[in-house]
Order: sequence, then structure tokens, then C-alpha cells
Amino acid sequence: MTKPGNALLHFSLVASLGGFLFGFDTVVISGAEQSIQKIWSLSSASHGLAMSMALWGTVLGSLMGYWPTDRYGRRNTLLGIGILYVVSAIGSALAMDPVTFMVARFIGGVGVGISTVAAPLYISEIAPADKRGRLTGLFQFNIVGGILIAYISNALIGGTGADDWRWMMGVEVFPALLFTALCFTLPESPRWLAGKRGDRAGALRTFQLTQPGLSREELEAKVDEISALAHTPLLTSKFFSRQLLSPISLAFLVAFFNQLSGINAILYFAPRIFEMTGLGAHTALFQSIGIGVINLIFTFLGIRLIDRLGRRTLLYLGCFGYIASLSICSWAFFSENYKIVPLCIFAFIAAHAIGQGTVIWVLISEIFPNRYRAAGQTLGSFTHWFFAAALTMVFPLMVANIRPGFIFLFFCFMMILQLLWVIFKVPETKGLSLEEIEKNLERS
Repeated sequence: MTKPGNALLHFSLVASLGGFLFGFDTVVISGAEQSIQKIWSLSSASHGLAMSMALWGTVLGSLMGYWPTDRYGRRNTLLGIGILYVVSAIGSALAMDPVTFMVARFIGGVGVGISTVAAPLYISEIAPADKRGRLTGLFQFNIVGGILIAYISNALIGGTGADDWRWMMGVEVFPALLFTALCFTLPESPRWLAGKRGDRAGALRTFQLTQPGLSREELEAKVDEISALAHTPLLTSKFFSRQLLSPISLAFLVAFFNQLSGINAILYFAPRIFEMTGLGAHTALFQSIGIGVINLIFTFLGIRLIDRLGRRTLLYLGCFGYIASLSICSWAFFSENYKIVPLCIFAFIAAHAIGQGTVIWVLISEIFPNRYRAAGQTLGSFTHWFFAAALTMVFPLMVANIRPGFIFLFFCFMMILQLLWVIFKVPETKGLSLEEIEKNLERS
């Protein structure tokens, strides 16, 4: 049994490992994508479909994620996610044709999509208000950790043989098995137990593990508040309603702008983008490791700052960094000053990591009422993955038909729109309990 003093961190770390598999699974394809295109003689359109198939799986996973998360609980859903990752890793590595490969990638994508609903939601529901930002941010930290390990793994395996891409895809089975085993050590979310199952005693037991600094009377009052809000009559029982307009718009737009920065396209096709600047294929793979390192460092910094500076401040930092790096990158391609492109990409990744990358899953997980939290997380995750899949599918066609300078200029314009949205519409949630946030957004 985990000691109460260590339980909160242990549970948060285990749940956030779903993010590690998310990052590894979605980016490992970047080292194999050109080999796969050559081996199966894929056209640009077919290649884009194969590369985006995992993302279309995430669209389905995120769309259906609320159902197992609400019906079977956060813990059991995380356990099922681990099994999907294992199946996907084995199937992708052993695929003998593009259709089988795409099916295996789709299965992994479903796991990724559900994980973006269940994992941040679980962590936000067990964490105290003053630690919720950085603990929920562990999910994003593990995402970028998975991205970095995927880039390193690809660079080490790349060039070892004709079937090196199979090993790139297959090594994921090891962290997937570890995550699945560790999920058995998790308790259920206290807010799911109290709000969905009416299990007051079970909720109290979990809170005693995760918040041992509070007295029994304080914890009982917290459980009572959760139960009371869960049974408060609403003006409407519909999710898409005027009453929930504020959190719905926040969840949709933070996910929409996150992808319209171009982040997934750049992560997926980083080696190809670097090759466009004149770097050799293997050098481009190692340049991609730089993306992973910077992503990890600045995500760690963002997690350290999110509960001190707040969500809005980090979004501002991200917006300004996006606009500067993307505009200079666009100019570099137009003027053929390719030497500064890697620097611009690294600056872009840093801006994303400390800003939107750190904030997105935290913000979505905390702005919805308890009874609608899984559905709200699903909305944000679905929006994120729909635009990620669409952008990844069309990006090869964009590169083939549009000058890179225009592509980066478009992403820059979208980030200017995001800055205006942050200025006028995004509230601060730092230091507030989930129940306090719920009451504030009801009044807004």
C-alpha cells in the first residue's frame, strides 16, 4: 500500500504515464514515415492517410472517451488504454501491408484519444487546488518525455537495416506493458465515487490518501460539497446549453488554437522539414532530438510556473513566442536563409511547451462541473484531435503544393487570433477548487 504522504504524487505519475505513451505513439512514426512511403510506394494522398491514421483513431477515442470514463470509472478506463497501446505496438511492427499497418495505428490512436480524456481528468480530481496545475501538467510533461524518447529511439534504430522501421514501431510495447501493470495500483477518483456512484466512504478513503494534511472533518465537508453539487437541479440536463456556454467555448478554442499553431504537423514531419533546409536525412533525425529536449525542458519550466503565475500568463508567453518564431521562420523560407530555420523551430517548440502545451490539458480538466467533466474533457480532446488529424493528413499535400513560407505565415496569423482570445475571454483558474471554478463560470 502506498503511504499517504507519497500517494498523491504516485497516483498522478502513474496516470500521467498515459501521456508518455501518447507522446511516444504519435511521434515515433516520424522516423519511419519515409521508409513506409517507399516500401509500399504510397502516393502523397495515401501517405498522408497512413500517417494520420493514428490521429483519426484519437478522434474516435476522444469522442467516445467520456463513456467508459463515466460508466466504468477513471481507473478502469486507464487500464483499458494500456491494453490498446500494447495491441497497437505489436500490430504496427508486424504489419505486412499498409491496410494492416493503418488498422494497428488506428487502435493505438483510440488509446491516445481516450487517455486525453481520462488521465488529466483523473489527476485534476485527486489533486488539491494549490497543486492541481503542476500535477495535471505531469500529463503534458510525460507527453513530451515520450516524444523525446521516440526521437532518440528513432535516431538509434535508424539505419540499422531494411526493417529498422519495424523496430521503431515495436519498442512501444515495453512502456505500454509497464503502464498497464501500474494502473492496478491506482484507486478510483473520489469525485467519480461521490458524484457518480454515491460512494461517500470510498471517496473519503481516496481523499485521505491524496490529501493527508486535511482533517477528517475537512475531508467530509469536501465530500459533502461534491455530493451536493452533483445533485443540484440544473436549468437544463443537456450538455450543449447556454448554461455551459462559457466552459464549452473555452474547451473548444483552447484545443482549436493549440493545433492551428502547427505543432503536430511540425512534430510529425520534423525530419522532413529539416531536410528541406539542406540537412541530410540522418542529421535531420538527430536535429529532431533537439526538438524533444527543448520540449521537455520548457514543459518542465511551465509546470513549475503554472500554479505560481497562472494559466493566462503562460498562454501570453506562448502566444508571443509563437508569433515571433513563426513569422521569422516564414521570412527565412521566403528569403532562403535556411540556416536559421532550425533555430526558429526550436524557439517555436519552446513557446508551445511553456504556454499552450502546459496549459491545455489543465484548463480543459478544471472548467466543467463535476457531472459534465468527462463530457467536457471529451469535447476538448475531440476538438484537439480532429484538427490534429486533419492537419497531419493534408500537410504532405500542403508541402508539395504551397511554399513553406506561406504555411508558416498562416500558422502565425492563427496565433495572432489566439492572442486576442486570451486577452478578452480566458479567465484565471489558479488556486481555485474545482467547485469554486464551477460556481464562477456559472455566473460568467
